[in-house]
Amino acid sequence: MSDSFTTRTHQSWFSRIGNSFAGVLIGLALIVGMVGLLFWNEGRAVQTEKALAEGAGAVVLVENAPIDPANEGKLIHVTGPVVTGQVLTDDTFGIEAEGIRLVRKVEMFQWVESESSEKTTTLGGGEETVTTYTYKKEWKEGRVDSSEFKQPANHQNPQAVLDSQTFQIDDGTLGDFALTESVLDGVGGAEDYPIKTADLGGVTDANPLGLPVSLIDGVIFAGYNPASPSVGDLRIAYQLVPLGEISVIAQQSGDSFAPYQTNAGDTLQLVDSGVVAAPAMFKAAADENNLITWIIRGVGVLLLVIGFGLVTGPLSVIASVIPFLGSIVGFGTGIIAWIGGLTVGTLTIAAAWLFYRPLLSLLIIAVGFALVFGIIQLGKARAKGKAAAAAAATTST
Repeated sequence: MSDSFTTRTHQSWFSRIGNSFAGVLIGLALIVGMVGLLFWNEGRAVQTEKALAEGAGAVVLVENAPIDPANEGKLIHVTGPVVTGQVLTDDTFGIEAEGIRLVRKVEMFQWVESESSEKTTTLGGGEETVTTYTYKKEWKEGRVDSSEFKQPANHQNPQAVLDSQTFQIDDGTLGDFALTESVLDGVGGAEDYPIKTADLGGVTDANPLGLPVSLIDGVIFAGYNPASPSVGDLRIAYQLVPLGEISVIAQQSGDSFAPYQTNAGDTLQLVDSGVVAAPAMFKAAADENNLITWIIRGVGVLLLVIGFGLVTGPLSVIASVIPFLGSIVGFGTGIIAWIGGLTVGTLTIAAAWLFYRPLLSLLIIAVGFALVFGIIQLGKARAKGKAAAAAAATTST
């Protein structure tokens, strides 16, 4: 059977009109929701910005040992090596490693469905959709549910016999400070952890999969032929966050850490791999805040455009009784949707700035008016100069 096939569906003009008017309601809800999201996002960004500034001004650099009770409840910055008596172990394959976190990533060779559609408006306003479904075998983490495929026959994926899993220490210290789970969760710096050939015997003995195992560039392959994998074969790779020095900014709470509550409203707990100065940690957090703010702005404006597109959708559907006319109207409504989305998004962000950053907004507005006023005055001065030069030229003649 072919690994791709095509379907054709037809939707009448009346059905399209009904769907487009239903889309109007969805579009209106989307517009209202995105206006709220964009307004909230500016407030979130300002609150986080203020919290980080407050923390940067309050943080105290301390040694990791001994613990000074005078710093209880204060926001502290401490660095040092992570020490633990635990060994990370994946009993499934008998893999052991020293570190903070061991991550097992399991990929299965399986069928994956992709689809592409082309829509054509027919005379009378109907719409024909040609959809092509393509099936390929790929390495993919997690099991793809083949029962949901358009054509599941001959494309069945077996049940997963092994999942990805994370193994993390729950007992570690930073000098005299006990490390909490939330601090350990924040330590990054994962590195590939290739399995050695010397460990293959232990892997084979512990293997519960019922498939032969081998090593390919430090990755466990479970199957009969690594060069030509079959559906259901597994590829198991590991990553390790090694033991080493970390930097923590958090509230000192007894002999451990806790999130620090700021007056701005946010809680602060920053964790980084290596020895990182407090200013650099706050700057990284501020950069992340800015990135998140711009991502939400971009997504919010894009969804506003989609919302306006849904609201104006019935116009192009009604006009599509004549396909050429429908295309022209659709192009026009598309432009309207972009204009509407960008305008409403920009005005919402501007209104949020006036609400959350009134002084800065007024300053920006003042600078803007000053620039406009300056440009007008410069234009007037140039006009007067040209008039004077023309008058002088007339007098000399």
